[in-house]
Amino acid sequence: MFEFFIARRYLRAKRKQVVISVITFISVAGVAAGVMALVIALAIENGFKTTLERNLLGATAHVSILEKKPGPGIEDWEQLAQKLAKLPHVVSATPGLYESAYLSGPVQGEGAEIKGVNVAPGSAIPDALKHLKTGSIDGLRQDEGDLPGIILGSRLAQTLGAVNGKTVRIMVVEFAGFDLQPRFKTARVAGIFELGFYDIDSHWAYMSLPSEQKMFGLTNVVSSIDMMLDDIYAADVVQHAAEPLIGPKLGASTWKEQYRQILGALKMERIATAITIGLIQFVAGLNILITLVMMVMEKHRDISILMSMGARASQIRNIFVFEGALIGVSGTIIGLIAGYTLCYFLDHYKLIPLDEQVYALPYVPFSPQAFDGIWIAGAAMAVSLLATLYPARNATRIAPVEALRYE
Repeated sequence: MFEFFIARRYLRAKRKQVVISVITFISVAGVAAGVMALVIALAIENGFKTTLERNLLGATAHVSILEKKPGPGIEDWEQLAQKLAKLPHVVSATPGLYESAYLSGPVQGEGAEIKGVNVAPGSAIPDALKHLKTGSIDGLRQDEGDLPGIILGSRLAQTLGAVNGKTVRIMVVEFAGFDLQPRFKTARVAGIFELGFYDIDSHWAYMSLPSEQKMFGLTNVVSSIDMMLDDIYAADVVQHAAEPLIGPKLGASTWKEQYRQILGALKMERIATAITIGLIQFVAGLNILITLVMMVMEKHRDISILMSMGARASQIRNIFVFEGALIGVSGTIIGLIAGYTLCYFLDHYKLIPLDEQVYALPYVPFSPQAFDGIWIAGAAMAVSLLATLYPARNATRIAPVEALRYE
């Protein structure tokens, strides 16, 4: 195209246009920096969100059936779990018994959350128990008379000084008349898991459901029925489908409700990040505006000659629109390539470490999404094209006779 050919020639460096060439380079760099920064920032947000969802839901459930009021526990859970397992999108419905306890090891003691799970052959296994460093789930399937088995998180085991095959002591509070008396019971370390999430690895442990019920003096009751789904975003549908089955004393809670504060904070942080880094794109747009304004001033003689030769106002306008588009396309492509490449290497080699006790993760996760790249590129191009409107319009207002009068 005629307009595209002229626009491409104008953007080439010449001795008389060093300043314009430098500003053009800065404009391309500004667009690229804004695109790259936004890709990396959103990749970090997605990485934290995805990692938190995976680790938290791997330890808990997508939909949990709980008591509406604190009570002795859910009775007749076997029949209810069978009914819930038949609902659409439900992969498994398993019991969970949650008890807080104080564990004592060879080195020191530490509070922990012990979850009793069904470890019978063929039953669904929690995701955390699929990440065993030592031991096996078979260690929880004890024979009668043996010490009950317990699987500890890696950080918890390190704090206690516990190793696979040795024992730890669990303090259980029991009623003795009208008083509460602590009792220490012994459990055998059947394995150590590492999920990669600090809060889980440092404060969680697993036992078989019958062993935990016996240790804490409970009947055949559970704290919750945990449902895992084939699509975590179908949790609301499953919640509504489960309510007629569970009765008035129980309630269904989705993972969105349980982690509303964390997810809300991540969402607000994502919006704030997009707005803040989007200002870089605004600055890049101003650079493009300045570049084109200076180019219109520099090329007024050329524009006059083109108009005298028959170039229409729309063609003159398109020349400068194409110049802004070329700057925007160049910067956007460079920014996308640099952003996604950096995200890959930073995530693959775990180059940015974190304090696990503060952030719950050992390193910054990067999870760039293709859709983010599409809308970031669209936004960058929109800003670039908007910046061309004013100088392109001014270019069409040049009067050839006035511009060439003294030439």
